[in-house]
Amino acid sequence: MLNFIPKVTFWDIVDILVVAFLTYRVFIYLSQTRAVQILIGLMVVLLLSAVAKLFHLYTLSFIFNNLLTIGIFALIVIFQPEIRRILARIGEKQFGIFTSEEEAERVIEEIVRACATMSEDRIGALIVVEREVNLDNYVESGTFIDGKVSKELLVTLFWPGTPLHDGATIIRKDRIYKSGAFLPLTLNPNLPQTVGTRHRAAIGITEETDAVAVVVSEETGAISISYSGKLIKNLDPSKLKKVLKGLLVKRVERRKFNFDLLRKSDEEV
Repeated sequence: MLNFIPKVTFWDIVDILVVAFLTYRVFIYLSQTRAVQILIGLMVVLLLSAVAKLFHLYTLSFIFNNLLTIGIFALIVIFQPEIRRILARIGEKQFGIFTSEEEAERVIEEIVRACATMSEDRIGALIVVEREVNLDNYVESGTFIDGKVSKELLVTLFWPGTPLHDGATIIRKDRIYKSGAFLPLTLNPNLPQTVGTRHRAAIGITEETDAVAVVVSEETGAISISYSGKLIKNLDPSKLKKVLKGLLVKRVERRKFNFDLLRKSDEEV
């Protein structure tokens, strides 16, 4: 009597759950970008196409069918930044960049000391630490430095009136790679108007890559950190140090890091 019901195996259930999870994650990701409006428009076109077929409106069906055919290619172009980010996240190794605890301690300590000084003196700064994804394709211009990471050099680079103070400083491994670099700004429409250009650049580069960006506000002196497109504001030096260790150090230190700082902070935007 029930022979017409297909037999459902364990792997069929696994298959359905995996597809459902991936679809859910893609929709959640797209809902946080400008692509959500385009996605809604596409759904409206699909709905109208179904209605046209249901009521045998042949001319409308022809138009919508051609729109959908062209739309597949258009979507690849329109969603190109989002597709690139998703693929970058899939390929991301989720590792730190330092294997030596001593090397990590020194670089992180210099960054924290520099940020603490610039915070007190209200010196605006944007420091980007490169991880697995090379930043050369994302960083426009900038002056090649190749200097050892130190508090003194970082503060000097961002000191008001110096030629490089307006751009971002890029740290690669234990060296200051470039300074005065311009970064892509985030296109996230949900950010409040109070988020300034430095913070938008920090979010932008961490949306595109796995880099970590530290921002010091020129107006308030507040220290913020951005990773994976999230921004956590108002960090004191000790908390900044803890977050940097968690994101940049491999092995033992990484396991100690509490990632709830990136998800549950009241200051996250």
